[in-house]
Amino acid sequence: MPRLGTHKLYYLLQEPLVSHGIKMGRDKLHKLLQGQGLVLKKHKKYVKTTDSRFWVWKYPNLLENLVITESEQAWVSDITYVRVGRDFNYLSLITDAYSKRIVGYCLSKCLSAIGCMEALDMALSTRTKLIACIHHSDRGSQYRSDPYVTKLTNAGIAVSMTQDGDPYENAVAERVNGILKSEFGLDRTFRDHRHATRIVSQSIDKYNSKRPHASCDYLTPIQAHEQQGVLKKRWKSARRTQEQFP
Repeated sequence: MPRLGTHKLYYLLQEPLVSHGIKMGRDKLHKLLQGQGLVLKKHKKYVKTTDSRFWVWKYPNLLENLVITESEQAWVSDITYVRVGRDFNYLSLITDAYSKRIVGYCLSKCLSAIGCMEALDMALSTRTKLIACIHHSDRGSQYRSDPYVTKLTNAGIAVSMTQDGDPYENAVAERVNGILKSEFGLDRTFRDHRHATRIVSQSIDKYNSKRPHASCDYLTPIQAHEQQGVLKKRWKSARRTQEQFP
């Protein structure tokens, strides 16, 4: 995880720092990283993957004001682009809203519903609990398609969608997109589809098994997936400086 932020790096370094007799706070570690030129500046790139220009029936936002207390209670979905040569591939992701574990994904060469359907099939194969589940997404045509909605309905999963195209209505999914790109290098350009697919798979495996989440009491997604009850958030919503602690 070469782009892991200072907060999480400091958390993971606690044991080796103590065992080597090194006394160093988080701020001092951040200054050390700055001095060595290891603090990365974030660059925003945007490619539109959602087409919601036209009036269509939209499902209600079932996650609004919902308190999520265990895994498989709600999934959030989104599509993000990956640069391959001079073209784009499209990564469909389904993330468990409680544990932040990516439960389904597919890297597709086109922006049709096919990639979303494959990601959904993977997510459905991971289910282990007989509890009500909500599938939340933006209003993209892929998620409104009859085959996709039918597959959700047949699995007994309720359909939920954003209401106004506001990314904050699907914040967890947007955040996962950003983590994979900014911390795991999916913002680079890959040689071909095969190369990109391999790196995406490796990155998601590392994300699920190794990356601690501040929103999940610094548990990895796989660890958090086995918990129950509201997980402690280890971050503060304070205004940060330009060189932030991720």
